[in-house]
Amino acid sequence: MKSTAQLTIDEVNKAIIGIPVFKRVAILGAGVMGAQIAAHFTNAGIPSLLFDLPKEGMDKSAIAKKAIKSLVKQKPEPLAMATNASRITPCNYDDDLEKLTDCDLVIEAIAEKMEWKSDLYHKISPYLGDNAILASNTSGLSITELAESLPDNLRNRFLGIHFFNPPRYMPLVELIAQPQTSPEVVDTVESFCVATLGKGVVRARDTVNFIANRLGLFSMMSTFHHAQRLSLNFETVDALTGKSIGRPKSATLRTADLVGLDTMRHVLRNAAEHLGDDPWVSIYRIPDWLDTLIENGALGTKTKAGVYKKQDGEILVYEPTDNSYRKRKVKIPGKVEKVLKDYKNPERLAKLSAINDPHAEFLWSTQRDVFHYAAYLLDTIADNAREVDMAIRWGFGWKQGPFEIWQHAGWQRIADLIQQDIDAGKTLTGEPLPAWVNNIEAVHTSKGSWSPTDNSYHPRSRLPVYQRQRRPERLVGEQAAQHEVLFDNDSARFWLIDGDIGVLSFKTKMHTIDDGVLDSLNQAADLAEQQLTGMVIWQPDEPFSAGADLKSFMPVAMKSILPGSNALDNLLQKFQHSCIRMRKSNIPVVAGVQGLALGGGCELMMQCDRVVAALESYIGLVEVGVGLIPAGSGCMELARRASIKAAGGDRFEALKDIFETVAMGKVATSAEQAKAFGFLRESDIVVMNRHEVLHTAIAQVRALSAANYRPAIESPIRAGGRAAIANFKAAMTNMHAGGFISDYDMKIGTLVAHALCGGPVDAGTELPESWYLRYEREGFRSLLKSPKTHARVKHMLDTGKPLRN
Repeated sequence: MKSTAQLTIDEVNKAIIGIPVFKRVAILGAGVMGAQIAAHFTNAGIPSLLFDLPKEGMDKSAIAKKAIKSLVKQKPEPLAMATNASRITPCNYDDDLEKLTDCDLVIEAIAEKMEWKSDLYHKISPYLGDNAILASNTSGLSITELAESLPDNLRNRFLGIHFFNPPRYMPLVELIAQPQTSPEVVDTVESFCVATLGKGVVRARDTVNFIANRLGLFSMMSTFHHAQRLSLNFETVDALTGKSIGRPKSATLRTADLVGLDTMRHVLRNAAEHLGDDPWVSIYRIPDWLDTLIENGALGTKTKAGVYKKQDGEILVYEPTDNSYRKRKVKIPGKVEKVLKDYKNPERLAKLSAINDPHAEFLWSTQRDVFHYAAYLLDTIADNAREVDMAIRWGFGWKQGPFEIWQHAGWQRIADLIQQDIDAGKTLTGEPLPAWVNNIEAVHTSKGSWSPTDNSYHPRSRLPVYQRQRRPERLVGEQAAQHEVLFDNDSARFWLIDGDIGVLSFKTKMHTIDDGVLDSLNQAADLAEQQLTGMVIWQPDEPFSAGADLKSFMPVAMKSILPGSNALDNLLQKFQHSCIRMRKSNIPVVAGVQGLALGGGCELMMQCDRVVAALESYIGLVEVGVGLIPAGSGCMELARRASIKAAGGDRFEALKDIFETVAMGKVATSAEQAKAFGFLRESDIVVMNRHEVLHTAIAQVRALSAANYRPAIESPIRAGGRAAIANFKAAMTNMHAGGFISDYDMKIGTLVAHALCGGPVDAGTELPESWYLRYEREGFRSLLKSPKTHARVKHMLDTGKPLRN
């Protein structure tokens, strides 16, 4: 039998010196942000205390309890599993301050009022342990000024730790030291945030709004300014400032709605109040339309109306000229659209600057302003340009930070264009570009990122925690590590890491599985068995795999269902064999998963000896969404796992939840939930930081190899049989009667039941894996003949959404 030896997360952590463990934390403030920070600590397996003001009455911790209860209902889910809420202990400042003595880390997350924070620090300081670290989750208040409220012996353990909202999903954490903060404390918190919380950390200087909000807010206000100047409506602004320029699809105004228009106004007021010496301070004036919307109670997504609102199934946009909502109207000139189509073209910025059109002028002006502002601020807000670019990437979801975009377009060429606009009075201020801009050829190089403070390139952090990031995110201008390539074709690349472990990465769109990928899986396994210690299936970027490539698969499949043709069955057998070979190979095969692992991607993952999955992995067998059943070994594998789990017990009970998951096409929205659904095993590893997936997968290969790895011997699968099938059909009949599923859903569900239960045999009958694999293929083939399946496939390809016909 195959060994189940593995490295636990703690063991992996101990393998790298310098990764701290905070065993207990406290969050002060049970507002939306504080409660969600506590939730994310529980996602990392760390129990937390959630404090808030005492409430009058019998239960003084009622405020914190209500906040914890609300976490389960929020969207997107702050908790990786709803049960994680039980790890948060509600507390209040009257009865529970003594509990702080056992906490390693205390994070204050109350309202942005200096005097309130100061009063709280006076209250809690006597209860903090001698080694406890205190941090403020302020988004812009001075950390140095806050430190003045603390006793002398605590100031060296105090810093700013700014999470971005929502804390589970937003990668960025800004760390802000004050003059007395111990460097060791900053290193400790950074290492913890990176490895244990899965964050991207930048170190910001103690300036107003720090890095990301300072530049991100400026970018939004510059956008509003030029949109008004050039008479562009809101929806056109969003069409121009979203994916077409490498930013999130929420673009600008939709992002404002998501953040909350009232929150945005508060941040603007804070900026205007504290940035009196900023040459761009006038840009922070609150627009009239923003005040009007807030006065109308339209605060954005949280009130279901802001710049946009949904009415009768249609998205309407606010029209400030008459304080109404109307249909969206977007029309972008073809010459501008043509330039925007090629996102990676370094010529596009220069081309936009030369086009005589308000849309092109808008795009050039808004990006030029950000370059100008970022260059002016760099030596004030950050140590080097990398901190700025990564802050904007991680905090605002840009594919490239401002300095990267500038460098990609030609550093000196863009600098000259900016200076020409400054000289011509076209910029927001006449402030010249800093001298250092013209003294360098690039801001990011193989040496590091530029720091104007000492006129040198600063390399990446050498903290030991970053040794776990074998392929970290690279900036424009940085060189990726070179590895020996064992083979490289149109579908996949098989390369060597550490001299004896092969890494297979797919090159298809969304890393879908086509015939070439299947061939590459077998070729890689052949090479690994002959020459290597083991093999990892891992993608340098998300997703792991969106499943079978429907566009290439369906034409072949449709031709092969002709009478007398065995081509479809042969194709499915090849898919099944290629997946199962990962489990039956003579060397350990580990899947490193991040992002989507759907359909065939999930089936491939499940057949690997071990899976290392980032917490933010979305895993499921979704074939019913296109009118099919899993037929790449997924049903067989889940039946196999259920048989092992049931042992001599009730087979129906072991299969019940699995059937519901597959028949409804459920997708686990975290790796932890994927364990509950059965897609991941208890022995599979969940890591918080997606950049550590490869490192941990390599460690798992080595652990399996060191335990004298042998492939598993196939054991018979005990069937659920006709009794379990009858129970599933009865449940579906009730759902059908209630209008929850269609006739065709019933048909698909019945075929899923047969594939999971081994067909109409006696319960407990021992069947070989091949028996289940045949049922998968037969069910798949019968559905593929139906026009309703064709309609589902077409709808998915056209819209990306499932059709329930």
